[in-house]
Amino acid sequence: MRQRHIKNLDERLKEYERQLISNPLEQKGCWRDAFREPLFHKERKPLSGEELKSRPLYAEVGCGKGQFITRLSALHPENLYLAIEGQGSVGFYALRKAKAAECENVRFILQYVHDARDFFEKGEIDGLYLNFSDPWPKPRHEKRRLTSPRMLGEFASVVKPGGFIEFKTDNDDLFAYSEEQFKANPLMSVDFLSHDLHKDLPEDQIVTTEYEDKFSARGKNIHFIRVRILDPLESEGGSAL
Repeated sequence: MRQRHIKNLDERLKEYERQLISNPLEQKGCWRDAFREPLFHKERKPLSGEELKSRPLYAEVGCGKGQFITRLSALHPENLYLAIEGQGSVGFYALRKAKAAECENVRFILQYVHDARDFFEKGEIDGLYLNFSDPWPKPRHEKRRLTSPRMLGEFASVVKPGGFIEFKTDNDDLFAYSEEQFKANPLMSVDFLSHDLHKDLPEDQIVTTEYEDKFSARGKNIHFIRVRILDPLESEGGSAL
């Protein structure tokens, strides 16, 4: 979908610079440090190293206008969240939404992820969300899909064993393709799969995106899969102990 141009975007983004990670490649291996200082509540003390270490770190690749990550972070203030969006004109709205909600536990990266291993160390994050990703429907564009074998291999590397990847889409063809790739990856085990998420789960257990609300209102079924990342030894049938 073509996004509306935002006039003076770079200038307007300066208002949200404390929420933004301007040097994400330099944060590799020390992402929790980016959450040490409070953003909106100056009376709060900075988090200690032990507090940061104890908090799970999750990332959403393609956060869109931010409804999902804003709501999720409010439900789980004990967690840390990275919202990644390649289109600055879209990420702007997510930043604005998070600031209005005073989300202390969310930081933003306005860059495309071409290789997750450039951003994260092996096993650095606890879970990953892929919501309504671009389907790239033409066969020649398969490698650009976030659920391509290459991308899933990179994601499996940066999510720790025991962590998860969740994928959600309204696109039937993309989900059929993605389900096949998830099941083919030896480091992934399917924990839950639904071809009609809003029928299979109570609404109060689902954190929705803007796209999800729109398509669900039209009666379109939403596909969902959650996979657990296996220890390499576990995936080979051996013992991880």
